[in-house]
Amino acid sequence: MPIQPDPSLTNADLAPTAPEARNWSVGNMASLWIGMVVCVPTYMLAAGMIDLGMNWWQAVGTVLLGNLIVLLPMILNGHAGTKLGVPFPVLSRASFGISGAHIPSVLRGLVACGWFGIQTAIGGAAIYQLTGVLRAEPYAGADLPLLGLNLPELACVFVFWLLQVAILWRGIESIKLLETWAAPFLILMGLALLAWAYLKTDGWGDMLSARSAFDPGGEKEGRFLSVFFPSLTAMVGFWATLSLNIPDFTRFARSQRDQALGQALGLPLVMTLFAFVGVAVTSATVVIFGEAIPNPTDLAGRMGGGWTVVISLVALSIATLSTNIAANVVSPANVIMNLAPRRATFRMGALITAVVGVVILPWKLIESTDGYIFTWLIGYSALLGPIGGIVICDYFLVRRTDIDVDALYQRHGAFAYIGGVNPVAVFALVAGVAPNVPGFLAEAGLVASVPAVFASVYTYAWFVGFLLSGALYTVGMKLRS
Repeated sequence: MPIQPDPSLTNADLAPTAPEARNWSVGNMASLWIGMVVCVPTYMLAAGMIDLGMNWWQAVGTVLLGNLIVLLPMILNGHAGTKLGVPFPVLSRASFGISGAHIPSVLRGLVACGWFGIQTAIGGAAIYQLTGVLRAEPYAGADLPLLGLNLPELACVFVFWLLQVAILWRGIESIKLLETWAAPFLILMGLALLAWAYLKTDGWGDMLSARSAFDPGGEKEGRFLSVFFPSLTAMVGFWATLSLNIPDFTRFARSQRDQALGQALGLPLVMTLFAFVGVAVTSATVVIFGEAIPNPTDLAGRMGGGWTVVISLVALSIATLSTNIAANVVSPANVIMNLAPRRATFRMGALITAVVGVVILPWKLIESTDGYIFTWLIGYSALLGPIGGIVICDYFLVRRTDIDVDALYQRHGAFAYIGGVNPVAVFALVAGVAPNVPGFLAEAGLVASVPAVFASVYTYAWFVGFLLSGALYTVGMKLRS
């Protein structure tokens, strides 16, 4: 007879996925990733590497390598979601404990709220540009204190916010539908943008002829690795968020083949293609406009007139919408439900996420390339990498993929530990984060300088945290048993 779940630990959205709801195919999983990958931050990430001195193939190669690396924990963590049918906050109860699971899930949720606000501001900017095109001139006005936006820009952000809330109100199936329809359209728009740049520059030569600043005679000669490794870590960190809560989606997959193949097809190849679009088009803007324009929203406003600009801005809005809803709402919504299963629903969690995401003004974090890559991306990867190491090592090395699902919903079962918290997991998390703290404080400008060894460690933040915490947790649990 199955053990009845503790009502304080479950609800309809946190319970294991029913067999009839496990209907996501390879195509659905690939479409999910295409919808998340084709977005303005992806475009700006590759363009930012050009700004740091890389040439086109160095930037695109860094993106490809980073995505191949992060694909591994993505598929590994996705395995647990498909096998057990549980979301990430519930899965993390096995390693952190019934109550301790709030630690990794809340940390992941806060990062998602930050990304939600960033993407909402980007979507609002696209609408703002669109209104300017339709009016023949943009609305003017001074920036409001603290916000960094004028009143018309803020109104456009609010319009985009309302559009997202309307879709989220319809539930998880609306996300699946949105991603399925948006994916082919977004690929087509990306290729159209690339074709526009190709025609405007009369071929690839002018677009891709820029030399690397690290070549002999370049302004950063011999310093390629000092930029490559932080950029690679940032690229891994870009998806360190989804590598944790990918079970939120793979719990709906029909099989392990569907989740693994769908992710392999949708993530590394498509993101590398879109990164190439970002690099090539940004390089082309130097030839076309006499200056680099790394933000596609700004570029759309200068591409010409009429329907070209309208279609471009609509495409940017859809890209941002599809990414934001899938990547940055499902996780914190599940976190909120995990905190209060008897009171919170997916709708409530999504709405709270939407409010928190804009209140914290996170778009100010990406005002510069250094802030975007070195402070935001690497900074939160130092926090999430250790969590990924613990959860994956617990599932594969400690439990050999054999987890008692019933016990995940019991306060006094196998995962009660000490007061509902596993001290081994907490220690491993703290130990994995600690070596990266000094480097983060220096990059964020909170301290003047740190010893060189800490700056070097921070360069590999995600890798250091993932491997160190995973190893310490595995050893600690073996000694505990």
